[in-house]
Amino acid sequence: MSEKPSTWKRLFTRSQRARLTPELRARIQSSFDEASRDEEHFPSTIDPRIYHVKLIREHLGDLRGKRVLDAGCGKGRFARVLQEQEPLAEIWGLDISEEMLRFVPEGIHTRAGFMTELPFESGFFDAAYATESLEHAVEIEKAVSEICRVVKPGGRISVGHAGRGELTSRCRRRSAGWRPASPGGASH
Repeated sequence: MSEKPSTWKRLFTRSQRARLTPELRARIQSSFDEASRDEEHFPSTIDPRIYHVKLIREHLGDLRGKRVLDAGCGKGRFARVLQEQEPLAEIWGLDISEEMLRFVPEGIHTRAGFMTELPFESGFFDAAYATESLEHAVEIEKAVSEICRVVKPGGRISVGHAGRGELTSRCRRRSAGWRPASPGGASH
């Protein structure tokens, strides 16, 4: 059974169209720069046994020799786990806050930027994930489109949306478009 690309868009589209103005972008960036000093609420590490980490790992599969993007990485806590579990993968972290990026461990490539305008060539990554970050992009549909753009056809994307309680959609890029993956990680 095939699902139309509009299914994943509906999962992450707000009822009212929000716009990421330059003023709002600056406020968000400033907020995360300030939050970088708060280790209690914005920790640098995460337990690799938690559900989100397991789902990302299961869905992305074997990452040896692959280039992976953590979109909205913050301090790189999820990227840190991937780097430890997949030492032969090339891990990249992107965040709006350069202050957050200062906490990302060595060996993980970092780039400051906005999820709605990813500073990478199309098809640059083999896989990408956005966990607990997509909701901060404001223009969520545009951010998802950008993540799709930078992942190669046939690559995998995992999206964790904190506002929904747990991972709500795990998508796999296909040449025909995007669709949610089944809970076991295989596409229909």
